[in-house]
Formats: sequence, C-alpha cells, structure tokens
Amino acid sequence: MNMGAWKSVVFAVVVAAAPQALASGSDLLLLHGHIFSGAPRSPWAEALSVTGSRIDAVGTDAEVSAWRGPSSRVIDLHGRTVIPGIVDAHIHVWLGAVALHGFNLSTPETSITPTKPKLLVARIRDYAARHPAEKLLLGRADFSPTPPFAPTYELLDEAVNDRPIIVHNISEHAMWLNSRALALAGITDQPLPDPVEERNVVRDASGHPTGVLIEAAMEAAERYVRATLSMEEQLAMIQVATRHLNSYGITSVVNATGDLAEIKLYAALRDRGALTVRTRTAFGAVATPHQLTPQFLADLDEARTRYHDEWVSANLVKFFADGFTGLLAPLVYRPDQFKTLVVELDRRGYQLMTHATRFDTVHMVLDAYEEAERSNGPRDRRLRIEHSSSVRDADFPRYAALSVVDVTSPGFCCGESGTNADPKEPTPSDQWQTFLKHGVVLGFSSDWPCTWPPNPFVGIQAAITREIWHSNDTADIIDLPMDGAAQAGARPTGKAYTPEQRLTVQQAVDAYTLGSAYAAFEETQVGTLEAGKLADLAVLSQDIFSVPPKTVGKTGVVLTMVGGQIVYGAIP
Repeated sequence: MNMGAWKSVVFAVVVAAAPQALASGSDLLLLHGHIFSGAPRSPWAEALSVTGSRIDAVGTDAEVSAWRGPSSRVIDLHGRTVIPGIVDAHIHVWLGAVALHGFNLSTPETSITPTKPKLLVARIRDYAARHPAEKLLLGRADFSPTPPFAPTYELLDEAVNDRPIIVHNISEHAMWLNSRALALAGITDQPLPDPVEERNVVRDASGHPTGVLIEAAMEAAERYVRATLSMEEQLAMIQVATRHLNSYGITSVVNATGDLAEIKLYAALRDRGALTVRTRTAFGAVATPHQLTPQFLADLDEARTRYHDEWVSANLVKFFADGFTGLLAPLVYRPDQFKTLVVELDRRGYQLMTHATRFDTVHMVLDAYEEAERSNGPRDRRLRIEHSSSVRDADFPRYAALSVVDVTSPGFCCGESGTNADPKEPTPSDQWQTFLKHGVVLGFSSDWPCTWPPNPFVGIQAAITREIWHSNDTADIIDLPMDGAAQAGARPTGKAYTPEQRLTVQQAVDAYTLGSAYAAFEETQVGTLEAGKLADLAVLSQDIFSVPPKTVGKTGVVLTMVGGQIVYGAIP
C-alpha cells in the first residue's frame, strides 16, 4: 500500500469513528493554537476538544467552542504550536532506565572516554561516593569495544573495586565490567555454557576475561542485573524513564528489545495507573539469535494473548541480522537459518522487525521476508527493517513491493561518510527521500539510549539539514561511526551530507507520528489529531515549521498529553 493510500484509509476510519457532541460538553478545550493535526485532508487547525481519553473535535476556535459545556476546562494555547504525540518507533526503555539511573559519561556537551583515564576514574569515584547505598553501579560511556583498543577491568577497578560496575557502551552493543561485576555475572576463565555468548566474551591471549562483553555476551551481565534489582526497583526505574520520555513529547513507543518479564513490568505500572507512555514490546535481545524453544514460543503466545490494550501490547519479534561492534558489524545468522525462523514466526502471525546495518544483511532480510510472503500467503504484515542505513539501489523497490516499513533514527545521521562503516563506500547512507519516492513508509525513532537524550526535535533538525557533526572527544574511538547530531560532545561542522536526501519538516514530523504509528498497527488510534483518536499531543516552545532549520533542535516541550491527561508540563 503506497503512502497516499494508507493515509486515506486512516482518515476514513477515524472520521467514521468520530463521536457526536455530548449535551454536557467536552471535558477539555484547547483554543487559540497553531495545531498541526497531521490529517491528510485538514492538516492545520486552531483548536481541539477532548472528552475522556479521546478527541471530540478539531477545527477553528468557533467550531470547537461549540463543544464547551458548563464543566469544560479551557486551555488557552496562546498561539503555540501543537503536534501529535511523538510515537518513537524504536527505543529501549529498560536500557534507557538503566542509563538514567547511573552515571553518564557521554552527553551532548562532552564525552569522557578511557583515553582520559584520570578524569574517567575521578568521575566514577565521585558518583560512587555520592551513592553509597547502591549495590550495583551502572554507567554509560564511549569506548572501543574490540581488541586491541578495548579497555580492561583494571581501569574500573581503580575507580571502585568493592562494588560491581557495569558500563554500557553508547551503542548498547558492548559492556565494560570491573572485576567484581565479572565475578558476580559468572564470567570467569571457564567458558560460558552458551557458545554464542562465550564467543562474544573478549578474552586476552591466556583466556582471561578482559572486562569487555560484546553483542550476545551482554546477556550474562543482564541476567545478573535483573536478578540483583528487585521488582520494585525496576518499576521505579521504568517510571522515571517513561516520565523522561514524556518531557520530549513522546507518548507511544515500540520497545525494540524485551521479553515477557519486561512486558509484565509495564503491565504492573499500567495497573497502578503509573504508566504514561503507550508500549508495544518486541521479543529480542541484542545480537542474540532466536531459538524456537517451547518456552520461547509459550512466552510469545502468552504475551500476545494477555497484552493487547492501549497501554501494553506485544505480538512482535525483533531479530538482529547483524551486530554493531568493530569496523564491520558481525553477522548473527546464516541466511538459511534466518529464513527458516522468519517463515515460521510469520506463519504463526507475529509481526517481525529486523536490525540490519550492512548492505548484505539488508538484502538477506528482504530475501527472507519475500519467502515468508510466498510461503504463508498475503496479509497485512507491516514487516519492518530497523536502521536500513546501507541499502543498494536494487533493493529499494523490494521494500515497496513487500510494503516493508523503514524504521530509522535520523539523529545518527550524519558523519563524514554518513553512517557507512567504510568511508570509501560510494553508495550514500540514510536515503530517506529515495525511500519516500518508492512509496515506502518511514518511521522515525531515537533508538534511546543510543542517542542521548531521546529528543525528537534534534532528530527532525538532522532530517531537514543533514548537517555533518563531529566530536573531538571520541576521535580516538575505534568502532563503527556514531557521530550524530548533538551526541557525545559533537559539534556541527557547517557541511551537509548528501543534502538531496533532506526531508521537509512535515515529512519528518509525519515519520515521528503517523508513520511510526502505522509501523505499530496503531494508526487508527494515534499519530494524528482527529476526532475519535486518542488525545495524545505535545505543545511546543516554538514553531518548528517556521524557525530556521538549524534551531529546530532547540525546541522544548511545554506540555505533553496522553489520553487526555497532562503527563508533563503545563500552559503558563
């Protein structure tokens, strides 16, 4: 289905669902605004009204004022710009919660790496001293994940040696542990029981663990973290994380890694009335190959049977076709293995999404998706490829033919060679206009905490300018390129990467709202501001449609509403 066709379907469904005016009036009226509804036939409005969790009407001040009743609350927007709530199409809520909870050495302002050992040690010591009750110290930093450039546990031991430290690489494809954390996670001189995990433990020439885990080996540390933190601690961390997302206008997410246990945490917050972001969670762990064990299949089935409401839903499986460490992302599957898994899980009716950053892995994913459609027959699958940064010209029409959604994070664009690992690669990365010209739906995301913070307006600025950013702080990091807009001490260079692929502001906003909602099968509920839809919206500090492109990233959120409830901010 092409872009125009699916937008028309959405409009028809929502109009049909619009409720009639209530005699008592609406609960809430937002008047005197500059509202981008995103609706294809009427994208702009002045006002809207809300009853309960849903929108009653969108239109002029006069039209919406007709919905005012004796008990209606009125908010004067004073001309502020309003957009639909951001639907972050690819995010890692738990990992973001971990990063918020601990120390962060990689911020937009600066990045403290192992190449500055004294400063790094001092920062971690200071954090530990200020948090004496924390039994587990968690952090986030830039570091080279593969030998001979990777750091070792000795440097972290110098900072703290009596408590475990686990530092997440900003890519979330590597971890760095001190000796205490290695021991508690069961990473010793003996091989791990799982050969896939063991293969990703970085060891020295004598077989001793160095302190760095990459890709699937991180699961050993993650199991230890989950076992160490109580359920209430985990719930508190997630609640902080979802409120943080609200502060950037984010109202819905697709959680791109997770399992049944994590989904139950969101359900517990929902049941307490404490969940303020709508979640759709995929089963998958970073660069860990799926195995269709009876337990895995039972968990998948339980998740989609129990969780399918407005706040907590599942029925989604995440694959990693490749990882993201070293100078070439490592493969996770052989093509025949991957195809077999895709066809079987598609046969069982699950939506599938696949991380793929290499030209050859994108091609492999498309081959498997084609086989699934051929073997299991036509249906509305909403197949997804995550990142899709490196795509050969011949594969763009295949996205369109299979109706594959391209879900990507514009904040990663742009380094000197885009997001291509090889600076000599002639095919440009992140070809968003090319996707759109082929009729492919774009869904935008932060991939938080891989970008920090999860600011969609920095992403919109990157999408409309494609300005190259560069960080001197991370210049010595040997890894796949991660220089992005306002990341890790990066600064704008004034140069643009393939400017012909720039998007308009409206195209970028559509990708963060309606496109992302479509990618999650939620376009009839969220993604635009229309009668009958859920009242999810963000009121902005400036008009992103008229300010200079290079200032869009400075946009703040004045108010965020989810289901008619204000979950962040207020109108002064």
